[in-house]
Amino acid sequence: MANKSWQISRRAMLRGGGVALALPLLNGMSVASAAASKQLPKRMMIGYFAYGAYMPDGPSGVPDAGLTTPHHEWSWWPCRDPGPLTFNKSTEPFKELKDYVSYFRGLDHAGGWKLGGHSSGDVFATGADMVETEKTNNISIDQVAANTHGHQTRYASLVLGTEGGTGSYGRSMTLSHRGPGRPIPSIHKPQEIFSRLFDPYAGKGVEQVRAGLKRDASILDLLMEHSKSFNQRLGKEDQRTMDEYLESIRAIEQRVERTSQWTHEPLPDVDTKGLNLEVSYKDPVEYIRCMYDLVYLAFRTDSTRFATLMLESEQSSNSEMWNYATYVLGYKGATHDIAHKRPADYAGQWDRWRAEQHAYFLKRLRDTPEGDGNMLDRTVVLWGSAHPHASHSTKNYPIHLAGGNALGFRHGNLHAFEGDKKVPLANLFVSMLNAVDVPVERFADSTGNLSHVMS
Repeated sequence: MANKSWQISRRAMLRGGGVALALPLLNGMSVASAAASKQLPKRMMIGYFAYGAYMPDGPSGVPDAGLTTPHHEWSWWPCRDPGPLTFNKSTEPFKELKDYVSYFRGLDHAGGWKLGGHSSGDVFATGADMVETEKTNNISIDQVAANTHGHQTRYASLVLGTEGGTGSYGRSMTLSHRGPGRPIPSIHKPQEIFSRLFDPYAGKGVEQVRAGLKRDASILDLLMEHSKSFNQRLGKEDQRTMDEYLESIRAIEQRVERTSQWTHEPLPDVDTKGLNLEVSYKDPVEYIRCMYDLVYLAFRTDSTRFATLMLESEQSSNSEMWNYATYVLGYKGATHDIAHKRPADYAGQWDRWRAEQHAYFLKRLRDTPEGDGNMLDRTVVLWGSAHPHASHSTKNYPIHLAGGNALGFRHGNLHAFEGDKKVPLANLFVSMLNAVDVPVERFADSTGNLSHVMS
């Protein structure tokens, strides 16, 4: 198909007029063929909310067999019966996104069953079994994808959390893990996140940055050479310790090499209008939406294609998040208490507030044109928690999936995986990875994929 006279290629836009800008795909840019459309980014995000969700209908949130009372209007689940979605008060923010969302009931990680109700959040994105078979946490789904396709963008992944850092065993403050015993610290300050994404050189010239990276590479080469020689004279236990040290050096080397390569590519030009990077943590709506906006901008500029966002950790008593239900709803108690006391005037309303913030992000993606569709069509977004309200149960996670319509997902239904239909949550992870062109057959304790939810 011939290009129209008003169309401009993305390469021409990037290099035209002596100015180089890493712009997103615009409607006026030509898409020459179906093959070109297939080259559009395929993205994935994992979102987590702490302290579970309100599921009052039965044990662990699963409706009792033969129950005849109406579905609870404030249940986190939008409807009682598997099939086409209808929406209650709690889930109404997703009503206009019906064709982009699905709910999955009965999914969880067996690796989290023997962890404490709040500790199971540690393995939400990994499915690791740290009680029985694994000494430490394992690789998370976003990092499996980043290992395959992360080299295509300036940043392999984006790891965010509302409290920052890694936390500790049973008190994780990040969803992302590079591999066994290697959590990735989450970033929680909007200005720092923005600077890392769009001003990584901190005002330095590119040549100055390259010179510094070259020095760093030389030092790392010397460290590696001396360490290898020294390693040969050590006992087995010390050699294992040194192997871990050498692995950390190799990881730094890779980051230095990667940064050096990307200094030859232009940084994105980002409009910060409406983005409050100095937002106070005491302003829940502005802060949470700013975090979502930063993920959106990272995706929009193709700075990364894989992200995680942990909205509160399961142990946020030392964080401002502990008071968010008070700020938002006027609840006279810590946010954590809503999960266990189930106050009728607050439990479902808190879930709805969280749904409003997540729907805001999904709508931004949906309302942004991309190719023949929109950004949400090519972004699969998992959102959920690791236990239902009150029970401290580590089964039947509240799981919500959105987007990826152009990646093969078929939405608009509540799916139930209970009784003889029970399968691991990791089966959904396999389908998500396959959808973003990561050809895995297994993840954690998966037994297959969820092909029947694909078109």
